[in-house]
Amino acid sequence: MAELRWHPLIKDWVMIASHRQNRPQMPRDWCPFCPGSGKVPDDYEVYKYDNDFPALSENPPVPDDVAVGIYKTREAYGKCEVILYSPGHTITIPELKDSHMKKLVDLWTERFLAISQDEKIKYVFIFENRGEEVGVTMPHPHGQIYGYPYIPKKIELELDSCKEHFEQTGKCLICTMNQTESDFGSRVIFEDEHFYVYLPFFSEYPYGVYISSKRHAGTLADFTEEEKMSLGRVIKKTVGTLDTLFMKKFPYMMCMHQEPVNSGDFSEYYHFHIEFFPPLRSEDKIKYNASSETGAWAHCNTTAPEDKAEELREAYNKFIEGNIKNV
Repeated sequence: MAELRWHPLIKDWVMIASHRQNRPQMPRDWCPFCPGSGKVPDDYEVYKYDNDFPALSENPPVPDDVAVGIYKTREAYGKCEVILYSPGHTITIPELKDSHMKKLVDLWTERFLAISQDEKIKYVFIFENRGEEVGVTMPHPHGQIYGYPYIPKKIELELDSCKEHFEQTGKCLICTMNQTESDFGSRVIFEDEHFYVYLPFFSEYPYGVYISSKRHAGTLADFTEEEKMSLGRVIKKTVGTLDTLFMKKFPYMMCMHQEPVNSGDFSEYYHFHIEFFPPLRSEDKIKYNASSETGAWAHCNTTAPEDKAEELREAYNKFIEGNIKNV
């Protein structure tokens, strides 16, 4: 079964994809993403791979005949791709050279533009799940791209807030956030010429950092070649900072927020940024989303962002000191 079902209480679509329940836990002695598997080229640096168990597809089945009254269904139309970061099975982002990271950003951009050509797609979501703590079954370094036939609720809420702020002030809300964090200073982890990395004032997670472009830009496709090089470098440093914090591979969800596609013009008031959701609250403790967070969307961060930002700055400095060679 693969279909979309309408959630009338929150006015959003839920993907029903029961076929994904049977996706395999990969054996330790074989990986489909490694060269020689027969699934990928024997020689690649970064690579796009169509998901074997897609929640959304370009040829979706007809929805089950279960929609009655207030309940409605629609086809689970869309695109689900896997983006392979490297042929190395155990390599991590901080180990990749800056030039390799630029190729990854270029592939993300290429796929964003290609998926956007489909008028049925309304939002292109680039993301990475990392670590068993967030349910990853495939350890090979990779991320994913979903092309949704609708704008997801969280993005919709962000768009509404940004539009309201722009109409009231004439300014981009995320530009204002960037300036506020820069002026305050204590929550900024690091920055370069093109991007800020900070733990926002309202962080829901102890180490929930944001990467935000300094220039007002809506999507990857709006960046210059220099900015794309910078973005790859900043992502590498951000992940390296998290890994250095507890000297282990840090689990996270990395979510890239860009303008919707085929849905109107959002360029005046929406702004590219990346949100990290790392589930660790200390070296050996998980920050679980329990009833308040899940049932009421009422988040509780049991740490002060200013304190955690200081920890992250120290980890960033250690990472930079030990990893100058990977450029």
